[in-house]
Amino acid sequence: MDRKVENKQGHWRKILIGSLAALAVILVAFFLLDSQEGKSLRIQESRVTVSEVFKGKFEDFIPIRSRVTPLKTVFLDAIEGGRVERILVEDGTLLKKGDLIVELSNTTLQLEVTRNEAAVIEQLNNMRTIELQLEQNRLSHKRNLVEIDYQIKRLTRRVDRERELIKTNNISQAQLDQTEDELAYYINRRNVTLESQATDARMQDAQLVFLQKSSERLEQNLEFSKKNLEALQVRAPVDGKLSGFNAEVGQSISHGGRLGQVDSPNAYKLTANIDEFYLNRVDLGQTAQFSRDGNEYEIRIVKVYPQVKNGQFEADFVFNGEQPHAIRRGQTLQANLVLGDPETAILIPNGAFYQDTGGKWIFVVTPDKQKAVKRPVRLGRRNAQHIEVLEGLEVGEHVVTSPYTGFVEMTHLKLGGVE
Repeated sequence: MDRKVENKQGHWRKILIGSLAALAVILVAFFLLDSQEGKSLRIQESRVTVSEVFKGKFEDFIPIRSRVTPLKTVFLDAIEGGRVERILVEDGTLLKKGDLIVELSNTTLQLEVTRNEAAVIEQLNNMRTIELQLEQNRLSHKRNLVEIDYQIKRLTRRVDRERELIKTNNISQAQLDQTEDELAYYINRRNVTLESQATDARMQDAQLVFLQKSSERLEQNLEFSKKNLEALQVRAPVDGKLSGFNAEVGQSISHGGRLGQVDSPNAYKLTANIDEFYLNRVDLGQTAQFSRDGNEYEIRIVKVYPQVKNGQFEADFVFNGEQPHAIRRGQTLQANLVLGDPETAILIPNGAFYQDTGGKWIFVVTPDKQKAVKRPVRLGRRNAQHIEVLEGLEVGEHVVTSPYTGFVEMTHLKLGGVE
C-alpha cells in the first residue's frame, strides 16, 4: 500500500517564517523603545569624568602664552639700492646712534648727483646773467631819463627867452614853434620812458622771482640727491642692538631692501596670540599677571591687532613697573589675562566636552546615578578652570565633563558600574 511522503522542505519553511516573524517583533519593540527614550549607549564609569555643579567665585581670566620682544624696533631699509662695499659691524653688536654699519655704492645715483649739480650751476649762471641784463636795462633807462631831463630843462629856458625876443621881433615865429615842438617831444619822450621803465621793472621783478624759485627747487633736488648719496653709508638711527643683519660684501641690495633692525637693548614687551573667541572682550589697558623667580609681575595691553590668523589675534603688552631680570628676546612667559572682576556664579569644571557641544548641551547624571541624560544648557564665560552656567543646571547636580567622542549622537548614557 502506498505511504504518504512528508514534505521536509515545507517544514523548514515554516520554521524560517516563524523565526523571521519573531525577529520582526523584537526589532519593532526595539525601535518603539528607541523612539520613546532616544539613542542610548552603555558606558563604563571609568571612561567618563563626572563633576558637580557648584556655586563659587568666577575668576574672569584666560591663560595666555606670550613671547618676549624688544620694546622698540627701528628697521634698517636701504633708501637707495646699491652694492655692499664694506661691512663694519656684526649682527648682535650694541650700537650708538650714528655708528656706521655698512657702506653701499651706487654709480647711477652718483651720476645723478653730478648731473643735478651741473644743472644747478647752469641755472644759477643763467640767473646771474639775467640779473646783469636787468641791471643794465635799469641803468640805461636811468641814463635816458637824465638826458631827457637835461634837454627839457635846456629847451624850457630857450622857449622862455625866445618868447621874450619874439615880442621885439628879434626872432621869427617859426623858430619859436620849432623850439616849442622840440620841448614837447622831450616831455612826451620822458613820459614814455618812465612808463617803459615801470613795465620793465615789473617784468624784471617777476622774472627774478621765477628764476629764484627755480633755483631753489634745483638746490632742493640737489640736496635730496646728496642725502640719498649719504644714505649709502647706513648708520644706526638710534641706540640699540643690531639684529637680523646678514649682508655680505658684493651683495646687491634693492631699493627699499631690508638690511636688518636695531632693537632697544634692555627694554622689552610681551606679544601674545589670543583665541579669536575673546576678540570682543580684549581692550587696551587690560592687565595680566605672571610669576617669575618667586616674584609677581603685571603687564598691560597697549596694542591690539584685530587681524585674525589661524583662529588667533595678536596683542602687545608692556610692564607696569619693573620688568624681570635676565629675560631674553624670544623667551615665552605664561600669564593670566584678566577680563573682568570676580563674580559669584554657578560653575562647572572646564572640560573637553565644550569642544564637542559648543556649550549648547551637556549630559546630566540622574539622581540614581544609573544614567546621564542629554540636556540643553546655556553657558557663559570660561577660564582655564571653570565655566559659568547661565541656564539649565542647578547647584548639586552632576554632569559629564569629559570628551563626548563616540557618543555625541546619543541622548542617554547608561553608566554601568556607577553606584
